[in-house]
Amino acid sequence: MKRTQHHGTALITGGSSGIGLEYARQLSALGYSLVLVSNRAEELASASEAFPGAQTLCLDLAEHGAASKLMAWSDSKGIDPEVLVNNAGMFFMEYLSPENLGKAQAMLALHTETVTELCILMGARMKERGRGYILNMSSMTARIPAPGIAIYSATKAYLKSFGRSFSYEMRPFGVKVTTVCPSAIDTGLYPLPEKLRGFLKAIGIIRSPQWLVRRALRALFRGRRVISPGLMNTVVPLLVAALPSALIDRLGMRWINR
Repeated sequence: MKRTQHHGTALITGGSSGIGLEYARQLSALGYSLVLVSNRAEELASASEAFPGAQTLCLDLAEHGAASKLMAWSDSKGIDPEVLVNNAGMFFMEYLSPENLGKAQAMLALHTETVTELCILMGARMKERGRGYILNMSSMTARIPAPGIAIYSATKAYLKSFGRSFSYEMRPFGVKVTTVCPSAIDTGLYPLPEKLRGFLKAIGIIRSPQWLVRRALRALFRGRRVISPGLMNTVVPLLVAALPSALIDRLGMRWINR
């Protein structure tokens, strides 16, 4: 990605840690002013120290109406982002039950409702000025059956479908929309033992946030509609498609029982 200097504001949800924090680093290096939104106050405080001048908002984006609250806050601060990165996400690996219905509902709101509303509301401002960039974070799991993460994979499939269609609606108005579908990335999202994590990183199954974000921003500024970076994005869906359904059932139960 060319290090062309930009002059504008980038708003990143989930921008206080992990992949979101890496988006902040790389967008700041490109010259963007930062707005970081997260529900983690301590991490936001640390991020604001790392990026002097960044504006931060502590907000639970899994709440109904969170997008409207964010828009109202942005308007009160005179913030009109040129780049919107919908990165905030959550993850849990459990078979669905009444006991985890609350987490499932929060994930539905965070991954689908809030992202959709932010795309519509902030996208309308971008259309008015005739330029803008929206990046939505989906996942490789949008393409595969995934016992134990049924809500996660389904919401990521929604984001992939929505993002592709939305990009066609926005492109005639000068607004580029990119959906990123990464395979496993080395963040705290995946509760793996450190030895296993290190091994998977060494053989390239897990990639770094830096690796992903470089490719995602390059795709965004080039106007790519959907990207699925990395060899694992080709290998894993093909492998899963070749497995008998009964074997997927057994593998899912074995993983959950661990």
